[in-house]
Amino acid sequence: MLTNSQDIQALLAGPKFPDREFIRSGATFGEVYAMAAGLRAVLAAPEYQGASICLAVESRAVMAAVLLATLHPSQPNGPTLLLPFALSAPALARMQQLTGFTAAICDVDRELPKGTTIIRPSAGTATELAVCPPISGQAELLRIFTGGSTGTPQVWSKTGENLFGEGFSLARHFGVSEKDCIVATVPPYHIYGLLFSVILPLVSGASVIMGSPSYPGEIVDAIQQQGATLLAGIPPHYRALRGKKVAASSLRLAFSSAGMLDADDNEAFTQLNKVGIVEVYGSTETGGIATRNRSGGETSFTTFPTVSWTIKDDRLCVRSPYLSPELPMAGDGFFTTGDRVEQCGTTQFMLKGRVDGVTKVGGKRVDLEEVRAIIKKVPRVSDCVVMALPDAGGREHRIVALIQGTEVDMDLLRKSLAASLEFYALPRLLKTINRIPLQANGKYDRDAIIHLLTT
Repeated sequence: MLTNSQDIQALLAGPKFPDREFIRSGATFGEVYAMAAGLRAVLAAPEYQGASICLAVESRAVMAAVLLATLHPSQPNGPTLLLPFALSAPALARMQQLTGFTAAICDVDRELPKGTTIIRPSAGTATELAVCPPISGQAELLRIFTGGSTGTPQVWSKTGENLFGEGFSLARHFGVSEKDCIVATVPPYHIYGLLFSVILPLVSGASVIMGSPSYPGEIVDAIQQQGATLLAGIPPHYRALRGKKVAASSLRLAFSSAGMLDADDNEAFTQLNKVGIVEVYGSTETGGIATRNRSGGETSFTTFPTVSWTIKDDRLCVRSPYLSPELPMAGDGFFTTGDRVEQCGTTQFMLKGRVDGVTKVGGKRVDLEEVRAIIKKVPRVSDCVVMALPDAGGREHRIVALIQGTEVDMDLLRKSLAASLEFYALPRLLKTINRIPLQANGKYDRDAIIHLLTT
């Protein structure tokens, strides 16, 4: 098996299948490499050395070309790539305030901060990528901005070996090859979409469809029309697919990430489409950590072969080649996550909720995940978010819940909670809504939820 460094050098030597479609009915691998060569020539200009450049890009072909171009810079002090968490004008303006970027790579016209230099992709000669000095896969490749749900986006850096190492590992672990076609419901400016719909096809030779379908009919049509073999979705999309069958499905694997997949949604999709869903557990900063496939009888998670783990004070600790460099790691290389786990046998663990999912009310501990689990068992509750919000003065917390399902029997809900919880753990506010607000990557929009619960 090749090392990550050797894998990357082989990748940069040129496309293995130059005439094969990288994007279905779109750019070929050869065209992606040619675009990468053209971008590399542009980014070698003196004004971009050491500069921060925003990736205001939604095209997977352009994203792949940018990563290839900067993975092998012609100057030692190349630009720093910035990946925004959204492509809206406010999100880009906020990122510009935080980073001061003055240039952006764009695939289409976008509303960018005033004075931003726009870099358009242009074609060069694909073979130009191969004739440059070796690079270190441990050099920073990308800075990823996530969420912003707490008011200030978090920033995580990723090296070439972080991202491409994980891509090669996924390809080998799941046997992804040039025979596969990927439908991804998450755009490539989110880490899950970037890995599964840009890096994975780039390293494996698989093709990927052009857009990011999110409505049930769009997802089903894309799979059917393109003969897709892999679906990379998120929990809200699998919920929306309940009752939707992909006729004559060519799917061999389905993936879910960016949040926990509801067991009933998993079962419904698996039974109807005869394809199990592989749940990938991890985060932007840690990379993929572990998987489980309930259709195969797996109730707990098994880490990837490249990831080591242990438990300390009920918290999961991991050592992995995909960890962002700025994470605080112990001397033995382990990073302590914010997730509580329980060991199952010798090789698996069960997630028990976030450490920050335990709060104190009146000096007594309340597990928010336990409260949420009780609410979700009530008929016609399709989802819910339970939070601990500070009371006036901020010295105490009150439990509140936003519940998805406008036909929920609230009397039954209150009785269920009262029968299972101590008085201090009961939510002070229960509010129903037709649909809980989500961000584009399928995660809960915390700002919008707090607004709903406090107004």
